Amino acid sequence: MSNTVKTINPYTEQVVDEFQLLNLEEANVAVDKSHQAFLSWRKMPKDKRAELVLNLASIIRENKSEILKLMISEMGKVKAQGAQEIELCAGICEYTATEAIKALDDEEREIDGGKAIISYQPIGVILGIQPWNFPLYQVIRYSITNIMAGNTTVMKHASNVFGMAVKLQEMFEQAGFPEHVYQSLLIKGSTATELISHNKIRGVTFTGSDSVGKKVAETAGKYAKKTVLELGSNDAFIVLDDANIKTAVEACVKGRMINNGETCVAAKRFVVTAAKYDEFKEAFVAQIESMKMGDPNNQDTDLGPMAREDLRDELHEQVKESIDKGAVALVGCEIPDKTGYFYPPSVLENVQSGMPAYDDELFGPVAALIKVKDNEEAIKVANDSRYGLGGGIFSADEEKAVKMAIEEFDTGMVNINGYGLAQPNLPFGGVKSSGYGREHGGFGITEFVNIKSVMINQE
Repeated sequence: MSNTVKTINPYTEQVVDEFQLLNLEEANVAVDKSHQAFLSWRKMPKDKRAELVLNLASIIRENKSEILKLMISEMGKVKAQGAQEIELCAGICEYTATEAIKALDDEEREIDGGKAIISYQPIGVILGIQPWNFPLYQVIRYSITNIMAGNTTVMKHASNVFGMAVKLQEMFEQAGFPEHVYQSLLIKGSTATELISHNKIRGVTFTGSDSVGKKVAETAGKYAKKTVLELGSNDAFIVLDDANIKTAVEACVKGRMINNGETCVAAKRFVVTAAKYDEFKEAFVAQIESMKMGDPNNQDTDLGPMAREDLRDELHEQVKESIDKGAVALVGCEIPDKTGYFYPPSVLENVQSGMPAYDDELFGPVAALIKVKDNEEAIKVANDSRYGLGGGIFSADEEKAVKMAIEEFDTGMVNINGYGLAQPNLPFGGVKSSGYGREHGGFGITEFVNIKSVMINQE
């Protein structure tokens, strides 16, 4: 078996680079070095850690052109959207260093006969297993909060974005972090699984498919190690009887097609009441048909290639199976005869339970339209999923929409009359088979800490 990995440009189908993999023994040594770094890093004052995190924000912005080049060449990200991801990552660093850090402050509470101190202490080396679709963001969001908390990190990135993995470690070092506080390990998935049992790994955070994530959690559970899982979704966006169709269509098209449709928290199922269905469908399809698919380097490109050929082919199989079971293709749904791993912006209607487009996650630019009788049936269908990461509601009655979002929508996040990706100051995560745990917003920084009670008798 080859001990190297080649990265492939999904637009040109040409080799970008080749990387030497670490074996298990070398990866174990890296974990040992991370633990040694932890013994010193944990004692670094929080304000000093924050200075380095702010340095990294600056380094990320300074390296924008090189990061963009890697995003485009390794996974086909549209250039303008890559720039947004870079700025989000800098913003996460800044929020973590100035606001999220406050969640680590000691608390005092009264107890009988004295007082107690609640302290948030780091626990050690945290293993991150991260995907390719947001190759900078996925790593920054998990690593920065853990490093800010005083932990150290080792990270297994997806093999098709190993160039970004190398660049990330360079930027941490450029920002002045001590050696081995952050490490990108160029390893196979099986090697990462083996590392979970290493006695110096104290926690594991994973982003990816629910099937793989559950196996990661099972392995970690054998060793009583905490995990945070973000496992994708099949998010439903509900268009209610009183929705503004122009607003709904613009947000839903963006939510489905952003990042070439390869987003865990993308809008995927569009649940529309009978009163609005025909109007929504006509406008939605028209906007989908107007999208420009092509070179991700071009500023006017709306949709680039999918990240890998196998991912494109798996998506098409899901589409074909859905059509075989009764779904109707309104737009696209065929692999184009051209160089690059392209899949056209596509729309399916008459999507029902038992089809991949209804039950599973279509991780690419395919929208599923579902017509329902009324608002009550809309929320029922939206919740009829094993997933629960995000979702959306469109209604002229904001108060009604908020009440529905809070009390009825069984997801970790809900958009109302719009579509938005992650925000540094808000928690990110889901329920059901979309995983557990939270990142961002001051919540992620306490996922892997020892919440310690110190009781002081003063009688």
